[in-house]
Amino acid sequence: MFSSSRWIAGSFAFALALSIAIIGEPLAAQSTPQDTTHKGMKMPMDMPMGKKPQKKKAAPKTAAAKKPAAGKSSAKTTKKSVPATAGKKRAPAQQPHLIEVPMGAQPHHAPAKVRQTQAVDSTQAMHGDSAHGKMGDMKMHPAPTKSDSMKMPGMPGMDMPSKPSDSTRIGMPSMQPHSAEGMMVGPAGVSMERMGSGTTWIPDAVTLPSRNRMLHDWMIMTHGFVFAQYDHQSGERGDDQFGSLNWVMLMATRHLGGGQFQARTMLSLDPWTVSNRGYPLLLQSGETYNGEPLHDRQHPHDFWMELGALYQREIRKGLAWSIYAAPSGEPALSPVAFMHRPSAMDNPAAPLNHHWQDATHVSFGVLTTGIFSQRWLLEGSVFNGREPDENRWNFDPIKLDSYSGRLTINPTAHWSLAGGYGYLKSPESLNPDETTHRMTASVLHGSRLGADGQWASAFIWGANKHGSASWSNGILAESEAILDRKNTVFGRTELVQKSAEDLVVDIPVFTRNGTLLPGFPASQRFNVGALQLGYIRELARAHWATIGLGAAGTLNFVPAPLEPYYGSRNPTGIFVFLRMRPFHSTRSMNDMGGMQMKRDHE
Repeated sequence: MFSSSRWIAGSFAFALALSIAIIGEPLAAQSTPQDTTHKGMKMPMDMPMGKKPQKKKAAPKTAAAKKPAAGKSSAKTTKKSVPATAGKKRAPAQQPHLIEVPMGAQPHHAPAKVRQTQAVDSTQAMHGDSAHGKMGDMKMHPAPTKSDSMKMPGMPGMDMPSKPSDSTRIGMPSMQPHSAEGMMVGPAGVSMERMGSGTTWIPDAVTLPSRNRMLHDWMIMTHGFVFAQYDHQSGERGDDQFGSLNWVMLMATRHLGGGQFQARTMLSLDPWTVSNRGYPLLLQSGETYNGEPLHDRQHPHDFWMELGALYQREIRKGLAWSIYAAPSGEPALSPVAFMHRPSAMDNPAAPLNHHWQDATHVSFGVLTTGIFSQRWLLEGSVFNGREPDENRWNFDPIKLDSYSGRLTINPTAHWSLAGGYGYLKSPESLNPDETTHRMTASVLHGSRLGADGQWASAFIWGANKHGSASWSNGILAESEAILDRKNTVFGRTELVQKSAEDLVVDIPVFTRNGTLLPGFPASQRFNVGALQLGYIRELARAHWATIGLGAAGTLNFVPAPLEPYYGSRNPTGIFVFLRMRPFHSTRSMNDMGGMQMKRDHE
């Protein structure tokens, strides 16, 4: 398969190169053409908004005032707009200092200088065919007249579009619907930065590192990690490996049919860079290699980790519906998959609870519908319950034979709570007649740390019920703190109930020194756990990515009956790695230039 999959590896490299090209420009340099056109309105610095402008007293007459050097022609141009009471000659009032305030599209002519101004009745509206409207000492050039406009109180002659999706802006950062910033806010006011894996949510106070830019009407977002690691696991069942864990995600989003459409794909070269056997990880279990269950190793991800589309549209203000369809994707069952959790994104190791909590994040065949507001999300899915097979480069047969549901609540910007249930038909190829019931619950928390950092934590519970057996449980607590631009610390502790069949100690086993161990009944369960701590120091940073050097150490906990199998009650594991990803940014749509932005939907 290695030789026949070279073209797939090449396509991944092309996708990665395309991602780098797309994100090569910083977002600040991707301003839309409208950014250079908002020069049509000037406002005096000393004129309060919402008050009528005061009349200026005429300056004392001077020789210069009696005979202006060049005033004839310009006086004619303003004659129509000057009331009859202004027939007496006046010296031109000294103009206050003016500031630029963007007011929509730029007019197609240069503004004429207004020599004289007078208070205008606040009931007088600006005419769409006028060259420019006047507002006291303010001169402005209106955008094209629209029917969906509203009057600004205390600002005579000025109409403002009533919909926030309009291009009119007043002294605010760009929120154009066809700008990257405008596209980040979706139906019901939910920011795209809230998205985790599949259709999951993370707290608004933290973000995942990504880069985006506009290509015509599409916003292209890229997200991904590449680890180059040395992995050492000690003891009887330990192993060593040099390898690379990696994935890249591309998303293309645009407005469509009154809603928002997003196409996405997520690719990984794990089957090539850590082999189909995966990477060493003590006490890990799940999936197969050469027809045998994997143990003490983490399986590689499939090349097609995700390929799907999401559509969202508002039902009414603050309420929306969604549909997600994916030949390869994630159903509404699990918490955010570990590589997308802000509390674990820089951690190269998968949790031991993976197949109790978030293993369905790669399912070949998913259809999810949901209804949501800004605070809650209720979803239901039908999907393929079978785990991916050993051919990691293709699409497995697509079936919709299982179902699940999940409720997510984000009560504040700092918290995200979720609970899910799923029925998985025949998830394991080695036990095709066995079904699994799974329940999950998660609490995610996030907060900012200074100007460049964030602190994210997660507490997750998962439980499986295989066939007629009782429930087996697993719990996990993890945290990651990006302290600043240079330093990151992370950690995880977990406990899970695994059977002798899961750990493949249900058959006689020879140790390395030739001792034969008899094995246990397949259904016998053991409580196993791990404690991990890690640190990353950033070495280099470009305008699109950062490279860090990191290390993580794990102390495992094995019950006494399993000590002969592992050679110790506390075998250890070590990862030393280089990690490359987009650099983390704390810039949020909820905090633009210190101004809280709230988008209303109509």
